[in-house]
Amino acid sequence: MTEAVVLIIAATLDYLIGDPRGWLHPVQVMGWIITRLSKFTLTYCHHPLTQRIAGIALALLLIFGSALSSIWMIQTARWLHPLLGTVTEIILLASCFALKSLRVAAESVLQPLTLGQLTEARSILSNYVGRDTQKLTEPEILRAILETVTENATDGVMAPLFYAIVGAFIPGVGATPLALAYKASSTLDSMVGYKQAPYTYLGWFSAKSEDYLTWIPCRLTVITLALLSGKPQHVWRICCRDAIKDPSPNSGWSECAYAAIFGVQMGGTNWYRGVAKDKPLLGDVINPITPIIIQKALQLTRIAFLLWLGVACALNPRLLEEVGDLICAMFS
Repeated sequence: MTEAVVLIIAATLDYLIGDPRGWLHPVQVMGWIITRLSKFTLTYCHHPLTQRIAGIALALLLIFGSALSSIWMIQTARWLHPLLGTVTEIILLASCFALKSLRVAAESVLQPLTLGQLTEARSILSNYVGRDTQKLTEPEILRAILETVTENATDGVMAPLFYAIVGAFIPGVGATPLALAYKASSTLDSMVGYKQAPYTYLGWFSAKSEDYLTWIPCRLTVITLALLSGKPQHVWRICCRDAIKDPSPNSGWSECAYAAIFGVQMGGTNWYRGVAKDKPLLGDVINPITPIIIQKALQLTRIAFLLWLGVACALNPRLLEEVGDLICAMFS
């Protein structure tokens, strides 16, 4: 079974099943490694320079280690049985996508919120966002959900797919190693990529690496969303006006694209451990953020995801032929 088939089955698996509870996820393994190595580094490295060097080593070890480990696991499984190798590759690749997880997370907060259960909605939301949720009003909860959904649309869905497609086009590499390498970079950024202590020096390389690796897929995502919206000039104009104000070179663009498409505004004051932090306002207040808009944002992400899969097959006749063979086999 070849790369096109692996890509499509992995995407379908993520859409239908997502991340089953109780299963060991690659990101969990990455998290354990990052936690232990960063704790060891912070214990024994106290100088900014040594922490920076250790941060570089940590990032390179995890990014390249994730790619090489996936190759080793797939080849080992393939040595035992070709089908086992394919199944291993599909499962690993499916774990890199977060379409189902993103939808489940959003709906888990929306369900009690629509029933007026603010306390429960705040409690569930705290599992997915870093801001303080105890005193959030309903509009603030809806904004938090939409910001999470639209930011993760790039680094949790479209960017892993981008690197999977790139890997599928490179003979001898494959979709899974590059997708897992990106996932490792994203996990590093979320765990140690902070400007605040104690990760100021340890996490700077991880943060920069994730910024650079996400830059191209983020812009391609914004362009895709703008074209799908039917008003590309408007979306691009709003992004150029507001997204550049965000300190992140990518998350602001991702969020702003959706804000422009749906005529809502994101950003504003968030509280983190009792400390207020003002984020740039993205988009214009034309419509209020509602559960329907959040569902539409999720649907738009799914369409963009499927579009990229289709374009990848169309650009590579070999991939297109393999997909055709798969379809014929399914109905023969």
